[in-house]
Amino acid sequence: MDFKLPPTIAEMTQMGWAEIEPLYQQLERVKLTAANVDAWLANWSRLSEIVYEQSNRLAVAASVNTNDQEAEKKYNEHTDAILMPSRPYDQRLKEKLLASGITPAGMEIPLRAMRAETALYRESNLPLLAEEQKLTTDYDQVIGAQTAGWNGKERTFTEMQKMLVDENDREVREVSWRLMRERLLADKPTIHKLWKKMFALRQQIAANAEKPDYRAYVWDQKARFDYTPRDCRVFHTSIEKVVVPAASRVYERRKKKMGIKTIRPWDEYVDPLARPALRPFRRVTQLASGAANIFDRLDPTLGQYFRMMIAENLLDLKSRKHKTEGAYCTWFELTRKPFILMNAVGIHYDVQTLLHESGHAFHSMEMANLPYIMQRNPPMEFQEIASLAMELLAAPYLTDSGLYEPAEAARARIETLEDILLGLPYMALVDAFQHWIYENPSRGADPKKCDAKWNKLHARFIPDVDYTDIEIYRPTQWHRQGHILQSPFYYIEYAIAQLGAVQIWANALKDQSAALQTYRHALALGATASIPDLFAAAGAKLAFDRRTLQSAVDLIESQIAELEKVAG
Repeated sequence: MDFKLPPTIAEMTQMGWAEIEPLYQQLERVKLTAANVDAWLANWSRLSEIVYEQSNRLAVAASVNTNDQEAEKKYNEHTDAILMPSRPYDQRLKEKLLASGITPAGMEIPLRAMRAETALYRESNLPLLAEEQKLTTDYDQVIGAQTAGWNGKERTFTEMQKMLVDENDREVREVSWRLMRERLLADKPTIHKLWKKMFALRQQIAANAEKPDYRAYVWDQKARFDYTPRDCRVFHTSIEKVVVPAASRVYERRKKKMGIKTIRPWDEYVDPLARPALRPFRRVTQLASGAANIFDRLDPTLGQYFRMMIAENLLDLKSRKHKTEGAYCTWFELTRKPFILMNAVGIHYDVQTLLHESGHAFHSMEMANLPYIMQRNPPMEFQEIASLAMELLAAPYLTDSGLYEPAEAARARIETLEDILLGLPYMALVDAFQHWIYENPSRGADPKKCDAKWNKLHARFIPDVDYTDIEIYRPTQWHRQGHILQSPFYYIEYAIAQLGAVQIWANALKDQSAALQTYRHALALGATASIPDLFAAAGAKLAFDRRTLQSAVDLIESQIAELEKVAG
C-alpha cells in the first residue's frame, strides 16, 4: 500500500487538512483482506496519531497559559478544521473494518469498543460535541482566573489551599477558607450558566444517538462492558457502610489530637498535632530530582523513563496564575512521549501528585510498543490503577528521595493512607451525584436543584465535616470539581482503581519486586484485555462488595497504626 507521509515527525505535526484528508480517502478506497489488513490498520493508526498529537500539543499550550488567546484560538481552529472533520472518516473506517469480519491480532477488545462507538455515532452530534469541547475550555478559563487577595497579594487557589495545610492558627485557616469560597460564590452565576448549556447539549447528544438518557450514552461511549450502573450503586452503599465508618475514626482521632469538638472544612488538612507542615522542597527542580531518586530505587527502568521526561522538558510543575488548575498527564501519540502538568507549591501533596501522574506517564511508556493507537487506549478504570498503585508502591522509598527524614516519611505515608479512607467516600459522593443528575434530567438541568442534592449527598458520605452556618458554601465544591462539568461520569474510576491499587500494594508488602513486575506487565497490555483481565494481570480483582472493601480498610488501618510508631 503506497501510503505517503512526510519523512519526519516535525513535518507530520505541521500537516494541514488539505494533506490529511486525501490520506483518509485513500484508506477508504482500500478493499480489506487478511493479507493487507495489518498494513492498512497501521496506516490508519499513524494518521490518527498525527491528528491527536497535534490536538494534544495545542491543548497543552492552551492549558499552560489560559490567558494566551492565540493558543486558545489555534486549539479551537484545529478542533474545527482537523479534529472534527476527521471524525466522520474515522467512523467510516471503523465501519469498514467491522464489516470486513477480520479481527487483526490483539484487536479483539478494541473491536468490541469500536462496535459500541459505531452504534453511538451520529454526524448530527459532531457540532454538538465540538460546542461541548469549547464550553469545557470556557470553564477552564473561569477556574484558571480564580484567585484571592491575601496580605496585599494575589494568590492562586493552590497557594491559598496551602494555608489550609500549613497554618496552625485555626482562625487564619478559617479566613483563608472563607476567602476562597467567597471567590467561588462570585463565579456561581457563570458556572450555573455554563452548566445549563452543557446539560442541554448532553441531553441532545443522547437523544440524537437514540439513547434513553445521557448515562446510557456515556456507558457505551466509555465501553463499560464489565460493570453496570447497578454495580455503582452497590459500590456506593459498600463505601457508605464500610469506609465512611473508617473515615469517621480518622476524623475522631483528628478531633482528639486537635482538642476540638467538631471538624470544620478548614480543619481537614492541617497537621492535627500542630507540627510544621511537611515542606519537602522549595523549588520544583528539587521535586523532580527527588521523584527521580524514588523511581531509580523502585525500578531502574522507571527511573530512566522519568529522567527522560526531565531532560526533554516534559514536566510543567510550578503553580502560577493563568495556568489551568489541578494536574494531568497527557500523551503525545506520534512521538510516544508523555507530558505532566501540575501546580506545585512545596507541600507533600505535590510529591504525591507527581507520583500519581508519573504512574500515568509510565503506563503510556509501557504500552508504547503496541502497534496500533486503538490498543493504547486502556479503560479509565485501569488507567487510574497505574497512578494510584504507583503512589503506594513508591511510598517505601520516600526517604530515598532526599526530601524526607524517616519520621517525616512515616507521617507522609499516614497522610496518604488516611486520604484513601477520606477520599473513597468523596468519590462515591461525586459518582452518586452524577447518577442522580442524569437519572432526573428535569431536576439535573436546574443548577439550584443540583446544589441542594449535593448538600444531601455530602451529608450522607461525609457526615463528620461540620458545615453549620456555612451551608451556602458547600455546593461550590461541585462547581469546582471539573470532572462533573468536563468529563461526565469520569470519577468512579478512581474508587474502582483505588480498591485495585490497595490489592496490588498488599501484594507488594509480601514481595515488592514481584508485585512491581506484575504491575508493569499489566500496564503493557494497554487496551488488549478486558477490565477484569487487566486487574487479574496486575494481581487484583474488579470488585464492588463490602468484603473486599473491608479487607482493604483493615490493611490500611493496621499500616497506619504501625507507621504512627515511627512518625511519633
